Amino acid sequence: MKLGYTIIYVADVPETVAFYEAAFGLSQRFIHDSNLYAEMETGETILAFAGNEAAEMNGLAILPNDPTGPAAGWEVCFVTGDVSAAYTRAVSHGCSPVSAPSQKPWGQTVSYVRDLNGCIVEIASPIAQAS
Repeated sequence: MKLGYTIIYVADVPETVAFYEAAFGLSQRFIHDSNLYAEMETGETILAFAGNEAAEMNGLAILPNDPTGPAAGWEVCFVTGDVSAAYTRAVSHGCSPVSAPSQKPWGQTVSYVRDLNGCIVEIASPIAQAS
């Protein structure tokens, strides 16, 4: 088994794609003509966005993300060599700050923001592997 992609259901797919391009420096892989599905270039595992309507079309009942309420019980994590710069960029492009970069006891630097949909995004340094 291999994780192929993660889909986040959002109110506005094109707006979310543009936000992730600006806030996190990601590139759009493609967006469907319906504007109900898009994929971002994120490495081997794909980050995708689908319109809330797409969940209904697929027979799925979801609780839509809400930036004014508590965040859903999941997060997306972007790994970078410069957490402070990535955190600053994300906040300057509209992410809500949750936790500024801090060093964890295991040596990783970690920060958290919420995106325009209220989703939690972790920005972290790579975890050092023991040799």
